[in-house]
Amino acid sequence: MRKLLLILPPHERGLWKNISKTGKTGFVRLSLPTIAALTPPDWEVEILDARVTPIDFDKRVDLVGITAFSAEITSAYGLADGFRKKGVKVVMGGIHVSALPEEALGHADSVVVGEAESIWRELLEDFKNGALKSVYHGERLADMHHLPTPRRDLLDREMYVACFNTIQATRGCPFDCDFCNVTAFFGKTYRTKPVEEVIEEIKTFDTRDFFFLDDNIAGKPPYAKELFKALIPLNRTWGAQTTINLAKNEELLGLYAKSGGKYALIGFESLSEKNLEKMNKAWNSLEEYRESIRTIHEAGVNIIGSFIFGLDEDGPSVFRETYEFIKETGIDAAHFNILTPLPATKLRKKLESEGRITDHDWAKYHLGEVVFKPRGMTAEELQQGYWWIWHKSYTMGNILKRVLRSPRNITYRAALNYTYRKKAMRLPVVKDWKY
Repeated sequence: MRKLLLILPPHERGLWKNISKTGKTGFVRLSLPTIAALTPPDWEVEILDARVTPIDFDKRVDLVGITAFSAEITSAYGLADGFRKKGVKVVMGGIHVSALPEEALGHADSVVVGEAESIWRELLEDFKNGALKSVYHGERLADMHHLPTPRRDLLDREMYVACFNTIQATRGCPFDCDFCNVTAFFGKTYRTKPVEEVIEEIKTFDTRDFFFLDDNIAGKPPYAKELFKALIPLNRTWGAQTTINLAKNEELLGLYAKSGGKYALIGFESLSEKNLEKMNKAWNSLEEYRESIRTIHEAGVNIIGSFIFGLDEDGPSVFRETYEFIKETGIDAAHFNILTPLPATKLRKKLESEGRITDHDWAKYHLGEVVFKPRGMTAEELQQGYWWIWHKSYTMGNILKRVLRSPRNITYRAALNYTYRKKAMRLPVVKDWKY
């Protein structure tokens, strides 16, 4: 029996740097468990999460598969090089590799471009026959019907402290934001998994809590309503990523909460209407944000607000303005990012054409390090403002105000804020922010 080793590499830098000393990491990503499920039974499969487990290059394996985000790709290339020096064939895939396959081929024997469902078995057959191709194109987007259930049994559940049971019900996003690489990889078509198949998979979970990894769980409201209605009898609790449009559909929001949706990660991105217009999100406004936050809170759903700094209309005052907005509206937790020109995005093409990209080290592309020339402030102001707002937002006083906002779902707010505070405390301290 041949042996396949699937590896998830670690982040090397930034907020999510996670070469763990405790043997723990956050939540389960489903790419490798899904590849394992696609692998025929005549292969022995092992999944190694290198975020917490050291790599043994002398391990006896026939084929190594590695996936990575851009921030992890430098680590991934190092792992691939290490195995290839031992004579082991390496195949790589994922969002970054799909965007830059020629770069990846400098470190791998073969690369998968796009979704792997349609070509993974072909690749394995070619390997067995000594005819491995350099590039395999997932020419068609995967049919969401009858997808194999990810091989969670191959994971060490004790490693994952945030969420072990994660699931994906949809792929793609109906929006096409300049900074996002979702549509470049998953396509602009919003695809849905049959509700009955999602429910059957959730029934196998041995925890009450789970998380939808979808980029926008409510991207197709009729489907989301059907899914949420089917979730109600399961009496589970969950969270997901969605948009502020959730607040504009009373029935959808009510079902989100009634079916166990305790929190929602919502991309506010910016408080500037000019920025939102440039990002193709012109339907949002500051007052609509305030009203939508009130509506979602009234439904009993906690909000994790996500914000991006460094957009063209941002000046140094954007950090304090955002901090005050979070305090004023009672957003339950906040996540901050620096604008980052990821491969295959409209943003990267724009900044390249303007000569504004200043650093090409992929390890710095973790959404927390300045790699381009901002328009409205200096790179140093952008970096220090980012550090400042993380620390300012997660002082114990601010955490207590958010956690005690309401008795409803208080334990989720406490857990979210505790997790984010631990991350924030890793960042450099900026004591005197003058803006």
